[in-house]
Amino acid sequence: MNARRGWLRAAASAAAVAAGVSRAQRPADEVLRVGPGRALKRIADAARQAPDGAVVEIDAGDYVGDVAVWPQARLTIRGVGGPVRLLAAGQQAEGKALRVVRRGALTVEGIEFRDVRVPDRNGAGIRLESGHLVVRRCRFLDSETGILTGNDVASRLEVEDSEFGHLGAGDGQSHGLYVGAIGHFRLSGCHVHHARVGHLVKSRARFNRIEHNRLVDGPGGQASYELEFPNGGLAEVEGNLVEQGEGTHNDVMVSFGAEGYRWPVNRLELRDNTLVNRLRLGGTFVRVAPGASPAVLRGNLLVGGGRGFAGPGADVQGQRRVSLQAWLEQAQR
Repeated sequence: MNARRGWLRAAASAAAVAAGVSRAQRPADEVLRVGPGRALKRIADAARQAPDGAVVEIDAGDYVGDVAVWPQARLTIRGVGGPVRLLAAGQQAEGKALRVVRRGALTVEGIEFRDVRVPDRNGAGIRLESGHLVVRRCRFLDSETGILTGNDVASRLEVEDSEFGHLGAGDGQSHGLYVGAIGHFRLSGCHVHHARVGHLVKSRARFNRIEHNRLVDGPGGQASYELEFPNGGLAEVEGNLVEQGEGTHNDVMVSFGAEGYRWPVNRLELRDNTLVNRLRLGGTFVRVAPGASPAVLRGNLLVGGGRGFAGPGADVQGQRRVSLQAWLEQAQR
């Protein structure tokens, strides 16, 4: 028995040593640096050269007409040293976006995407065709769309601490964020504002988690819906400020199922949100089309006039209502 224990200890020790050697021999993620003073001066060059698993660091500055398709299986792209601005200047990758993500897992951090327009009028800062995209601390401004995805149900989109503003082609077909029929969408800690006729956020995803955002179509904004789930799915909406401006092109703030349901589970859950209607007359805070499970509305604050809920039925608990004037006075204290 002692001999057997000794053999097991020796085998475990040898395995640990081998694992350590393997980890020591495994190269760290390769870092490619892009900037005016670097060997790689254009982001498009890094896109062509970066191996799977690389980190691309982009020095602060303006990169004009520097578009790219990223086909890597795993990649991190981040701005360093100050603001990094990608300006389309009439250019686009494949007639779609400043950045096209083809597959794999891509993380983008600390970059501004601006001034994207394409012939189809849906030019995006980032186009996710398939894969898993994580976006952190980025800005998407003055374009036709901020982020646009395809309809691959295996795809995932996660957006954190980012800003989307002054987006849309003005035709009602392009939006701040337009998420297709993917499997998973999460929007957290973001500020989405000033849409041009389209919606602030539109998602056809199977699962949606919308948490702790400011979805506010401020002065001069012309958004339609502030938040739309046209094909249902499971939508968890929690802890957001959602505000409809006086210039809205649709008096409904949150819409669910308006284009028909496509997923096995179709349920809207709104918890602990503040929904503000600045319209002087009319307006609907939440509208759910027939055919979904009863909506769950818990602990929300409705500010202003208009209809609170339109739909076949809802589980409503702890809902509060105040006038717009009282809410504004309280906010100024």
